[in-house]
Amino acid sequence: MARREQYSAEQHSVRVLKVGERVRHILSELLARQEVHDDVVSAANISVTEVRMSPDLRNATAYVKPLLGRDEDEIVSALRQNTAYLQREVARRLGLKFAPKLKFRADETFEEASRIEDLLNDPKVARDLDPED
Repeated sequence: MARREQYSAEQHSVRVLKVGERVRHILSELLARQEVHDDVVSAANISVTEVRMSPDLRNATAYVKPLLGRDEDEIVSALRQNTAYLQREVARRLGLKFAPKLKFRADETFEEASRIEDLLNDPKVARDLDPED
């Protein structure tokens, strides 16, 4: 009977982050080289901003952002239609026992950061943050 390696919680967490980063690099490379044979995906410059892996490394959520944020919904939809090809390529290049199942989502962190910046620049909030009062 094969012995399973035991990882500490910290080692497991680091492994999850490393695999997520490798998946991000692979997806970025596939998109940059326009290896996805889809007109919508090939026509856009798409950044893979983050890949979050599940603890068992079987699921990956890729957050993508097209250049200038144009046609975001259309691009995410096109990536979802090409998920099988992308999963196959990630599996081939990653070399893990199980290939992660990919999900694509639009990255909304930039909009959230902009919303927070607007809130902080609000005169009511700025008045509360003024240290002279």
